[in-house]
Amino acid sequence: MDHRADTYIDGTWVENNGEDVIAVIDPSTGQCVATVRESATEDMDRAVDAARRARPVLREMEPAGRAALLERVADHLETRLDEIAELISSEMGMPRKHCANYQVRTAVGTFRNTARAVADVDFAAPLDGPAPSGGSTVLREPVGVVAAMTPWNFPLLQTAAKIGPALAAGCPVVLKPSEVAPLDAFILAEAFDAAGAPPGAFNLLFGNGLHVGEYLARHPGTAMVSLTGSTRAGRRVAEIAAGSIKRVTLELGGKSAAVVLPDGDLAAAVDRVVRTVLINTGQTCTALSRLLVPFQSLPEAERFVAAAMAGYRIGPSGDPDADVGPLASWNQKHRVTEATERALVDGARTIWSFPDAELPRDGYFTSPTAFTVNDPRIALAQQEVFGPVLAVIPYVDEDEAVSIANGTPYGLAGAVWSADEERALRFAERMEAGSIEINGAPFNGLAPFGGYKQSGYGRELGAFGIAQFTELKAIQRHTASGAGATHGARAR
Repeated sequence: MDHRADTYIDGTWVENNGEDVIAVIDPSTGQCVATVRESATEDMDRAVDAARRARPVLREMEPAGRAALLERVADHLETRLDEIAELISSEMGMPRKHCANYQVRTAVGTFRNTARAVADVDFAAPLDGPAPSGGSTVLREPVGVVAAMTPWNFPLLQTAAKIGPALAAGCPVVLKPSEVAPLDAFILAEAFDAAGAPPGAFNLLFGNGLHVGEYLARHPGTAMVSLTGSTRAGRRVAEIAAGSIKRVTLELGGKSAAVVLPDGDLAAAVDRVVRTVLINTGQTCTALSRLLVPFQSLPEAERFVAAAMAGYRIGPSGDPDADVGPLASWNQKHRVTEATERALVDGARTIWSFPDAELPRDGYFTSPTAFTVNDPRIALAQQEVFGPVLAVIPYVDEDEAVSIANGTPYGLAGAVWSADEERALRFAERMEAGSIEINGAPFNGLAPFGGYKQSGYGRELGAFGIAQFTELKAIQRHTASGAGATHGARAR
C-alpha cells in the first residue's frame, strides 16, 4: 500500500502538514489501496502564494510558449498511459480495458487540443471606433490565480479541461482533486515538473470540499474558481466566491435526454444511449439517462433496451472481460439504490435489470436497470442518479418531446435521432442544453462545453475555454486601430 504525505507546491515536492489522512478505496474490493495526507491551511496559503508569484512569469510567456508547455505535459502523460490507466481504475473503478481510452487518452487529447486552440485566441485585437474617434487595442489578459476543483468520475480528463485552458490563458493554478480519486494527480504533478513548468504555475492540494475547497473559494489570493461537481457543491462554491466577487465557472449535474423522432434509427439510438449509461457505470455527467421515444415505438424500444443492456458484462475493474465496473464509493451505491427503489414506488416499470444474485460479492456493485416511465415528473426522470439507470419515456408528438426534454432543472447535454438531419437540427435548436449530438455524431473537443440552468455556467474546451480565464481590457488610442495597434501589447 502506498502512503503519500507529500504534495507539489512552487515547483518542488513538499510535505503536507494536515493531520487527517484520506483513505483511497478500490471500489471493486472495498479495500484501502493507498493513503494521502490532507493539506493544512498553511499548505493552502503556501500554494496560493506560489501561484501569485508565478503570475508575472506566465503572463510574460508568449502564448506559443504556454501551448508548448501543455504539449510537453501531454507527451509525458502519454508515455505513462498504462500506468495512469491502472491507477485510475483502482481508485474509481472503471474497468481497466476502458481506462486507457476513456480516462487517459481523452485527457492527453484535451491538453493537445487546448495547445492547438491557443492560436485561435486573439490576445491583442485591433478595433476601429466610429468617426471621429481613433481606435482601440482590445487585450485578453489572464484573470489571475485559478482554484480548480475536479471530480472523481473522470479525474484526469476533467482536470485537463480546467487547468489546460487556465494555463494557456496565463493563469497559475491551484488544483484540488477529488478525495475519492486523488492518486492520478501525483503523476500529473510529475508531468508538469518534467515539462519544465515555471515554479508556482501548477500547485497541488489534497482534502475534501468542505475544508480545502471552501478555503480556496474564500481565499483573497484566488481570482477565479473552476469546479466540476454536483449542483449542491456548485451552489455552495458560488455563494462563497460571491463574497469577494470572484469569477466562477461551474460544470454540474445533468439529466440528458436522447430523443428519437419517428423517422429516427431506434436501434442505433438505443445502442448509443445504453453505452453512455453503462460505460462508466452511469457516472458520467453527459450520460443520456432519459430515452424519449414515440408512443407507438415504446414496445420495440423496450425490446432493444433489454437486449442491449444484457450484452454488457459486469465485473471487477481488473477483469479483462468486464464492461461495467462498480460504483466509485459506498455513498454512490447507496444513492443509486435509493433512486431505483423510489422509482418503483413512483410507478416506474422495470424493463430489464441485472440479477442481484449474479453481482460480484465484494465492492460497490449495483444492478444496471432500465425503467419505463410514463410520468416524466417523477424523481427518476427529473433528478440525476449518476448510476447505470435508464428511464425510457414515451411521447405523443414533437412538442411534447421538447417539453419533456426541457422539463428538468438541468441542461448539460442531449441527443436527437432523425433520418432528416435538418429536422434533427431544428429539434436540437429547441432543446435547452449546452451540447447536443445528432444521430450519434462524435464529440468535438474544440467545441464549447457547459450547461444551461442548474447544470452550471461558463464553458470549457478549445478557444472558448481559454477565453473564460481572461479579462478584457480596452486601450483607447488617437490613431486608427490598424496602425501599430498591437505594438507593445504582445499576445499575452
